[in-house]
Amino acid sequence: RTCFIANGVQPLEVRTGVHNVRDSPGSEKDLAEEFTEEERFEILRMSETPNLYAKMVDSIAPAVFGHQWVKRGVLLMLLGGVHKKTPEGIKLRGDINTCIVGDPSTAKSQFLKYVHGFLPRAVYTSGKASSAAGLTASVGKDPETGEFCVDAGALMLADNGICCIDEFDKMDAADQVAIHEAMEQQTISITKAGIQATLNARTSILAAANPRGGRYDRSKSLRANVDLSAPIMSRFDMFFVVLDECDEASDLHIAQHILDCHRSKSEVLEPPFSTEQLQRYIRFARAFDPQIKEEGKRVLVDCYRQLRQQDTMGRNKSCYRITVRQLESLVRLSEALARLHLDDEVRPKYVMEAHRLLKTSIIHVEAEDVVLDDDDDDDDDDDDDGNDDDDDDDDDDDDDDDDDDGNLGRGLGGGDGEDDEELLALNVGEAPTPTEQRTSEGQGGGGADSEVGVDSEGTSEGEKATVSPPPKRQISITNEKFKEIAAMLGRYLNKRAEAGSESEVWGDVVQWYLEEKVDAFEDVAAMESEKAIVDRVIRRLLADRTVLIQIGIPDPSKPEDEARIALHPSIDARAL
Repeated sequence: RTCFIANGVQPLEVRTGVHNVRDSPGSEKDLAEEFTEEERFEILRMSETPNLYAKMVDSIAPAVFGHQWVKRGVLLMLLGGVHKKTPEGIKLRGDINTCIVGDPSTAKSQFLKYVHGFLPRAVYTSGKASSAAGLTASVGKDPETGEFCVDAGALMLADNGICCIDEFDKMDAADQVAIHEAMEQQTISITKAGIQATLNARTSILAAANPRGGRYDRSKSLRANVDLSAPIMSRFDMFFVVLDECDEASDLHIAQHILDCHRSKSEVLEPPFSTEQLQRYIRFARAFDPQIKEEGKRVLVDCYRQLRQQDTMGRNKSCYRITVRQLESLVRLSEALARLHLDDEVRPKYVMEAHRLLKTSIIHVEAEDVVLDDDDDDDDDDDDDGNDDDDDDDDDDDDDDDDDDGNLGRGLGGGDGEDDEELLALNVGEAPTPTEQRTSEGQGGGGADSEVGVDSEGTSEGEKATVSPPPKRQISITNEKFKEIAAMLGRYLNKRAEAGSESEVWGDVVQWYLEEKVDAFEDVAAMESEKAIVDRVIRRLLADRTVLIQIGIPDPSKPEDEARIALHPSIDARAL
């Protein structure tokens, strides 16, 4: 047995020179006694500073340029929410877990190193070099006494602190499962070698992960870009995606900032508040326990319903469903913002900012571009061609071969002559072999054969014979624009429904949208292009039957813009 004899005990923050912002006393009065009068006056002055939120965000990791959303998440993670306990004794965590996903050289590890140096009880580890026992706890035998004892892991050592895990995606699946309990219940249960214990792991987790293949693929969802399971992803309150994008202005500012840091220029490395000021302010702010009043509760419910509604709108689903864990994330972020302003109440403005932060960190990065295709483009083009009679239009609608013929004729630039008829026959199945093409080209001569063989532009018959019908036209728009158009149409239809109109004519709805956006169009061509997009969006929404529905039985003999549409009855208009 070993006995340690000491003549004094010194707090960790005194030895390291930093303040432990996480280990707070029970009340503001007890905490205020720890600060000198000058420090209390400084905290009061900071709380009255205009744009306090923005200045404190700028003070986080000043050596890192940009990434304002990530800095906001780190600041709120340091403040944390309020720990609660149910009447049954179940603990509800107040700590905020954050994950940063991004391309190489985007300062992910810099944020982890900054937080590790900001807190005295923060632990830094790497996911590739860590095992399940190393992160949680293990049971080993004492070499001297032979008794079994518990060896603390990284999460236990970071109790009342933050555990920074780099290369989180490199962890084995079995090791990721081991931290499920620590991330949600904030405890570690051990049953090994006759030892049964439940240990505390009251820590926030700040993780950094690389996407698959090294680069983030915008065409795929967040779930498809990272090697993380759905249970792990749902336990993170916020996800931030940082991309290495090529932009001339951004690259110039980043290069100037990095060189200024290497030159140790004071104006770059001196943020609005110093590290010591931040530590003292956050330590004092964490003593506040803001309460959720009725007004804040109503806004929280509305924001959660919007997240759920947007998660199921359209064909582009999120990488994982918005669940009640995200509602609890909203509560924690709102409480952290209230603490930031030294407020005892969670006000609606804090909830709206938390909703914006959560929506940006979870929804935005998962959005994929929406490809809008039009199955009726061929028929529309036939109607606009002007070369066919009205009687022929009905035949074209009923005969697919006629549609293909019309497309081919338009693709060749003709439709009335022997040349086009011969080329049609070649494309249908009588195309000559390459040998026959060369023979025909080598004969020269005159007459109809020579005219078909080589046209005035020098295009050979063989090249024309390989021309295929043009593909269906597709328009790709961003997910944000798709949802914006859907929301505007939904709000308009809901407004008309409240006025007593059960449905509206398709063309009238499109005309209203164009009138609302008329200032954004530079010319008539831009307006026509926008009209085509809105028509396709309406067609998509009617096909999905999630936002819009068509009233009555569709009549193929009438144009589609004469159909009557309405808002889906299951849609909550307040969520639009």
